[in-house]
Order: sequence, then structure tokens, then C-alpha cells
Amino acid sequence: MENVSEFYNDVIQYFQVNYINLGLILLFIVVGFILANFISRRIKSRLIRKSPNPITATFISQISSFIIKSVIVLTTLYLLGLDSFTNKILAGAGLLTFVIGFALKDIGENFLAGIILAFKSPFRIDDLIAINGIEGFVKDINIREKLIKTPDGKDIFLPNAIILKNPLFNYTIDGFLRYEFEVGIAYENNPTEAIKSIIETVDNVEGVLKGDKKPAVMINELGTNTINIKVMFWIDTFKSTKRSVHHNIRSKVINDVVHRLLTNGFSLPASIVEMKNYDASTPLDINVKSKE
Repeated sequence: MENVSEFYNDVIQYFQVNYINLGLILLFIVVGFILANFISRRIKSRLIRKSPNPITATFISQISSFIIKSVIVLTTLYLLGLDSFTNKILAGAGLLTFVIGFALKDIGENFLAGIILAFKSPFRIDDLIAINGIEGFVKDINIREKLIKTPDGKDIFLPNAIILKNPLFNYTIDGFLRYEFEVGIAYENNPTEAIKSIIETVDNVEGVLKGDKKPAVMINELGTNTINIKVMFWIDTFKSTKRSVHHNIRSKVINDVVHRLLTNGFSLPASIVEMKNYDASTPLDINVKSKE
């Protein structure tokens, strides 16, 4: 009990003697941290204007803030007269880094992957990407993870290590995205005339690109009962990155192509089912009904 009382008196006496120094040190810490945050924000705002990749600006600003705050903390310990404690911190920093790195291997892996992606990122904000079976729009980029919003509204936080280790598809980085589908016509129809009609139809759909990215239509294969024609067309993803807009354009192209072919007298046969009776003693009972 006497030891506790003596310690309490020593603490009170220390504050009475050094309250001015402690106040100045506290002011130094507060001002230093405010200044560090201000410098970090300024660095980030300048880099965002010059760099197309916001993660680079975020990473450099966070590192700058960490370095400045570390210097402030070590200086504060020195001003408090804790020189030996400061030296021990610096001496043990290497070992501490190794231990923490081993214990938090996954977090460290994502952090290092984030650093790599900060300087060479395969996507930007609002790009439509697909990776590891996940497809969506990039909504947020930071050092540890990326926020992906799927077309059905789900938010997926994707660790950076997964992005770095797996193949990534970026559908919108260059502003062009190609869609395709197949349509089958009967063998008695003229495929050359069908291709001509399809090209004219697709060219008239709003949102389909022309010029160097004009639609391409060709015979893809000869099916069992149809001549399969492949239709390919491009859209501009810079005008709209919404997947629903892309699907609407594709749906209109398909609808207009089918309508044009049927209007021009082309047949679009369904699949043919062939039935064989290997038991001649038991004839098949088939009733054919036709609409009057």
C-alpha cells in the first residue's frame, strides 16, 4: 500500500514539475498528426489528378502519412527522455516485422499484392471485370482488397492476392465489347440473302458500332437440319458501363434479326427428333394432328 501511495505521489510531483513540457509535447503530437493527415490528403489529391490509377495515389499517401507519424512518435519518446526505449524499439523493429509478417501471412500477401497492383493495375474504377467466376463492376480500390458490385447488386470484397494470382478479364478497359449469337436457317433458304438481311438489320440497331468495328456475319457450321449463321457486333462501353444496357442492345439485335428473317420468308427450323422402331412386330402408333 505504501508503494502504491509513493508511486502516486511521484507521478503527481512529476506532472507538477513538467506540466509545461508535457503540454508542449502533447501539442506537438496533435499538430504533427494533423499535419501528417493534411500532407497525406494533399499528396493524394495531386496524384489522383496526374495518375489514372487511384490506388497508386492512395498507397503513396498512406505510406507518407505512416512515415511522418512514425517520426512524430519516435521524436515524442525522445522528448520524454525515453532514449533507451526508443533504441530498443528500433533494434527490435526487424524481428517484430518478421514475427508479424509470419503471423499475418495472408494479410501481408494481400498488402504486397496491393502494392504491385498500385503501380500496374489491370482495371480502373467502374470497369467491368470477371475473375475466378466472379463478374461485376469495380467500385472501390484499396491496398488490401477491391470492392466488386455484381450485376444483381451483391457487393463482393475481393482480396488483392486472388486478383494477382488468377486470370482477369476486363471487358471495358478499351471501350469496346463484342457480343455474338447464332441463328439457324433451313437448307432450302439462300444463306447469302440471309446474311445480307442480317447485316442490314444489325446496322440499324442503335448502340451497335460501325466503321472498323462494324458487325460481322458468316456461316459458322452446317448443322443437322440448319445452316447456322454467326452474328457478331460491337458496342461502346464508354457510353454506358451498365450491364443492363448491353443486354438490352443484344436483345434488340436478336429480336430484330429474327423478325427480319421471318418477314422475308426464311425458315427457322426447330430441332428434328428421329425415332426408330427396331421391333418390326410392334408398329408405332403415331397420330399427327394439324391445325385447321
